[in-house]
Formats: sequence, structure tokens, C-alpha cells
Amino acid sequence: MVAQATEPLLRVWGLCKHFPIHSNGFFKKQIGVVKAADDICFDLQPGETLGLVGESGSGKTTTGRAILRAIEPTRGEALFTLDGKTVDLATLPADELRPLRTRMQMIFQDPFSSLNPRMTVGDIVGEPLVIHRLAKGQELKDRVAAMLKKVGLKPEHQPRYPHAFSGGQRQRIGIARALIMHPAFVVADEAVSALDVSVQAQVINLLQDLQGEMGLAYLFIAHDLSVVKHICDRIAVMYAGKIVELAPTAQLFAEPKHPYTRALLASVPNPDPDVRMNYSLQGEVADPGNLPPGCAFHPRCAECFAPCKEKVPPLETLADGRTVACHLHGGTQRPVTPR
Repeated sequence: MVAQATEPLLRVWGLCKHFPIHSNGFFKKQIGVVKAADDICFDLQPGETLGLVGESGSGKTTTGRAILRAIEPTRGEALFTLDGKTVDLATLPADELRPLRTRMQMIFQDPFSSLNPRMTVGDIVGEPLVIHRLAKGQELKDRVAAMLKKVGLKPEHQPRYPHAFSGGQRQRIGIARALIMHPAFVVADEAVSALDVSVQAQVINLLQDLQGEMGLAYLFIAHDLSVVKHICDRIAVMYAGKIVELAPTAQLFAEPKHPYTRALLASVPNPDPDVRMNYSLQGEVADPGNLPPGCAFHPRCAECFAPCKEKVPPLETLADGRTVACHLHGGTQRPVTPR
């Protein structure tokens, strides 16, 4: 477990990304809003790996992109502290944000579509250095060669094109591109989900080795809980655009508090054929453009009671240190008979 620093590397507070819904016709009147990420709050320590999990459509990728300003957040803060200086990534002017791009990067999900097929490996990996005018000529080639060796590729691969590599090798190229400028913070968006299981293990081990060597902090977005359990120090569970539980990995797997977290863990396949799955979660993920009143999870929750249908539960810190957004664990008293 990563020791708690005096000041987090990243502090996200009340971060939101809402997409407007417009009517058809000439005037395109706004008739609603999709709350893809809503009131996201967490801290990330230097050298820590925070997992972000949830079903498809829960807002994980939107959160990561909003933090990096790949998309503009609607409101909220993303306080990034580096070299004793703290800036708000969510509101920083573009000309001041550009130099910080060298210290925060993203590893994309699909190694096939995230690499330009018309560029060589050397050009792809070295492009960030060229854009930020950090290296050129022989120095550029040397730095690219060194980074390719770090990720398990060969320097002589520089003149080749992405189509000549396997999926795992392409993801290594994407990792090399993200780390060539030695960032402090990396968003890994489903970085191993498109790979075979055996290749997944190799890439995960590579990410951990590079983290130890370069002092990286990861926001690791994933849906595979076995991968998250292996690599993450803490896990934040998202549902319908909100974080519903955040806890250290061992604590979350041993004693999940939120009903949605318990349902996610129950859905993990067990290789023992004699163990029956106890997966009771029914229905679909709540529509972020048309959320139900109260807790967004209550239509699917077997433990729902009256306040769940009326009031959105706040994200509260429990006695054991974890944070949970659920009326079952807040100040609301549950009646003896549910529903």
C-alpha cells in the first residue's frame, strides 16, 4: 500500500461532465442533460494506483478524459500538485495547460485504432517530444530507442509500421508513447482489455515495473475485477456517473459495503465447477440522461427502502475509512421490513 503523502498528487472535487440533449428541428432547444460524470471526488497519491470500475456506461472513461481536459468538464476541480505548485486542471487556460501535458498522459484501450497506421514506430513514440520541442535529431532517436527497450521492444523496431506488430506489442508502443516524457500521472483506460489473457499479464507486470522505476501514479480504468485486484492500491466503484464506494483493494474485496459493489464481485466467474454463482443483479444500468429519483441504483437493488427512492445518498466516510454513498450505511434508519 502506498504511504499517504502530505499533499496528494491529484485531488478531484465535485468534478462533473454533463452533455446537453437537444430537440430536433431548427432551434435545437435543450431538453435535458446526460450526467455522464457527476460530482466525482477522490484523491490520488504519488506512486499510487487507483482503480475505477463499473459497468459499461457508468462514466469511467468520461471521468478520466475530463481530468486530463481531453474533454472540457462542466464544473468542479482537479487540483494537480507538482514540484510544490498546485494548479486546477479543470479551469487552467489552454496556454498554461499545454506545458503540463508532459506530466500527465493517457494509455488508450484499443492498440489498433490509437496508433496512426501511416507513422513509423519511431515517429509515434517520438511525436510528444517533437510537439513539445524537447528533443530532435540523434537525441530524439536515442530517447525513443531507450524507451522502446524499457517497454520490451527493440530499438531496431523504429522504422516499422504498427501493422507489423501483434496486439500486445502495439499496446507496448502506446505505453512507450505515453511515458516518453516521464509523466507523473497516467490515465490507463482499459489498457489491457483488448488483449489475450496471457498478454494481459505481461502488460500488467510491465506497467507495475515502470511504475516502480519512474514513480508513476495511475488512474486505472477497467471492468475486469481480477486485473484491478492485482494492480490497484484502492478501488473506486462507479454507477450511473457517480462514485458509490471507494476503499483499499483488500478491504473492498473482503467486505464490500454498497449493494452494487457486492453485485459486481458476485458476478466474477469462479473456476471451481462446484461453486454456484450468486449473481442477483437484474436490469440495465440507469440511463444518465433520465435518472430515477433518489439513488440511481434503487430500481435494481434488493435492499432498497423508502429513502432510496426519494433522496440521493451523499458520499460519506465510514468509521473504517472507506467512503460509501448508500442510505444503508449513512444516518438513515432502515425499517425492519424492506421496501
